[in-house]
Formats: sequence, C-alpha cells, structure tokens
Amino acid sequence: MTETKYKELVILKFLSSIEGIGPQKIFNLLSKFHSFENILIADIKDLQNVDGLNVILCNKIINQKKYFEEYRKNFDIEFEKLNKINARIITYFDDEYPELLKNIYFPPIILYTVGNLELLKSNSISIVGTRVPSNYGKTIAEKFSIEISNKNIAIISGLARGIDSIVHNSVLNNNGKTIAVIGTGIDVIYPPENKLLFERIRNEGLIISEYELGTKPDAQNFPRRNRIISGLSSGTLVIETKITGGALITAAYALEQGREVFAIPGQINSKQSEGTNSLIQKGEAKLVTCVEDILSELKFYSDDFSNKKIKFDNPELTLFEEKIYNVLDSTPKHIDEISINVNMPTSECLVHLLTLEFKGLVKQLPGKTFVLS
Repeated sequence: MTETKYKELVILKFLSSIEGIGPQKIFNLLSKFHSFENILIADIKDLQNVDGLNVILCNKIINQKKYFEEYRKNFDIEFEKLNKINARIITYFDDEYPELLKNIYFPPIILYTVGNLELLKSNSISIVGTRVPSNYGKTIAEKFSIEISNKNIAIISGLARGIDSIVHNSVLNNNGKTIAVIGTGIDVIYPPENKLLFERIRNEGLIISEYELGTKPDAQNFPRRNRIISGLSSGTLVIETKITGGALITAAYALEQGREVFAIPGQINSKQSEGTNSLIQKGEAKLVTCVEDILSELKFYSDDFSNKKIKFDNPELTLFEEKIYNVLDSTPKHIDEISINVNMPTSECLVHLLTLEFKGLVKQLPGKTFVLS
C-alpha cells in the first residue's frame, strides 16, 4: 500500500469514527472537496457548505481534527495487527470492493477481510436459516449447498450456529467457495465452538466484517451484518426459520435491495418452517424444491459455470452508474436534472456520480453540474 493510499485510509477511518458521520455524509464531503486530504484541511465555513452537515457536525469534525495524529498512531498499531494475521482492509473506493454491495442502501464504507479476496468476483448466493434446524433442515441445507457449489457459485452465510455452519462445512467439504460475514472483529471467533470452521474458512474461503479488530459479539451487530450477507449476493435462500428468526431480517434486506429471495417450504406444524412458509405465503419468496429453481430465476445456467460471470453491458459500471452515465454528455447537467432523468434520489445520484468521477468518466463543474470527462 502506498503512503498516499495509507493516509487516505487513515482519514476515512478517522471520519467514520466521528459520531454522526456515516457513509452518506462521507460521500457528500468527497463530492464537495474531491479528496480526503482536502476534507482534513477544510475550515468550518467550507464544511457548512456540505449537504447534510449541520453546525453541530461541522464543529465535531473541527474539534476532532486536533486528535488526528493520535488516531493515526492507534491505526498504525491496528494495521500491524492486520498484517500479522494476513488480513486486509478494503474500502468502498477500492477496485476489490464488490459491485453488488455498492448498490445497497447504507453500504459499509470499510470492510475487514481475511482469506481469498478473489471470491468476491464470483457469482454468489446466500444461504441462511435457523440456529436450531430440524433434521429436515439439516439435510436440505447440506443438499442445496453442495449442489449450488458444484456450479462454481460462491455461497455466503453468517458463520452462526445451525444452518450457517452446516452450509459452510458442506461447501468446504465439497471443495467449493464460501464467504462468511461475521458480526465481530475478524480476530474474534464467535460462536467459540466454530473455531475449527473459522480457521478453515480463513484458509480456504473468505471472512468479512465491517467491525474493527477486537469487536466482541453484540446482539445489535448481527442483524446489521445481515444487510451485507444479502448485499453481496444475487439471491438469498432461506432454509428454515421461525417467524421471529434472524434469517427473516436477511430476507427483508434482500427484498429492500431488490434481490431475489427463495424459501424452502416446510410442514405447517413445524416452528422452524413458520418463517419460510410465511415468506412464500406473502409472495415475498419463491418456493423452491430444487437448485434449478434458483439458477433459472437468477439467470444462472447449469452448463459451463466455470467461466461464466454475470456482467453489466459495461463491466466497469454498476447498473446505477451506467444509468446515470447514459444521460450525461458534454453539456453540463445539474444534479436535480440528472436525478429526475434517472428517477433516483439526489443523494443516491451524488454517490454514484462521485464513483464515476473516481473512475475518470465524469467531471463535476461548479454549481453541482456534471459532464462526461
């Protein structure tokens, strides 16, 4: 990592540590100042001209800047720890950051990873379910995991007890690709009985977390990480879950993100199938009885998966970036006009325009107008 890249990462993490500064406000800051270093040297007057920043937040940024060098020293220590466990940080602005995840609401701006980052380039499906599966659920989880992984598709789950663990183990035993998204730091193993599975995934698959090193398991972390599980994949399969199960949160995120949801039907008197049957009944999930039901819906084809990867027409652009790119030309267009043309909120347009600017495809002009570079 170059010194410039390292400093940008420190500033990004520093900004993220300030209460009230989330991804959207960071995007707005970058849209205004065009670089992380410019944000760091901005004065209170400049900050007050940034969308979404009130006087209180502007003062917080100014007040916290005096602690930046101390923060940098602490990050140096964390970075050394990451190197010792062969882990990496990737950010929203890195080439390795998965395009599918960029297209969700509130994408994590920083990801801690350990393992094979190449897996993020694979077609992927999430499989989730209850921590206390029935024998039926265990059998189905193993069967679908093996059959899907046979198609060279990466399978994503949450390394929790029950269905998640069965899924990861089944894929690894089948020499397939698996990604675990966890709700702790990547140096914290939870649940503790999954120590061997954790080590296997880090050596043969990929482990991802948005939480800093040393983050302990906290009840609020796990529902939040579920948006990443669904966000990384083209579709989510729910095996078994109670009506109050966490897997339903993942399904809800998938629906919100415009991804496909699939569910395995179960007996009507089975508590473990209450959630899946409800998803099917409400039309929120497609009932599946075999792997082909999923593959055909996602336009995954069972012949020759080894070299297939679903792509946009322009492989450098996400679907939303391409939509915005296509309405731009050499004539400056105001952000409000672009927003109307692509039927997208202004705040979302700015995020994608910023990414297009980083890719060298778009140039921002004064007055929040944009042209093709």
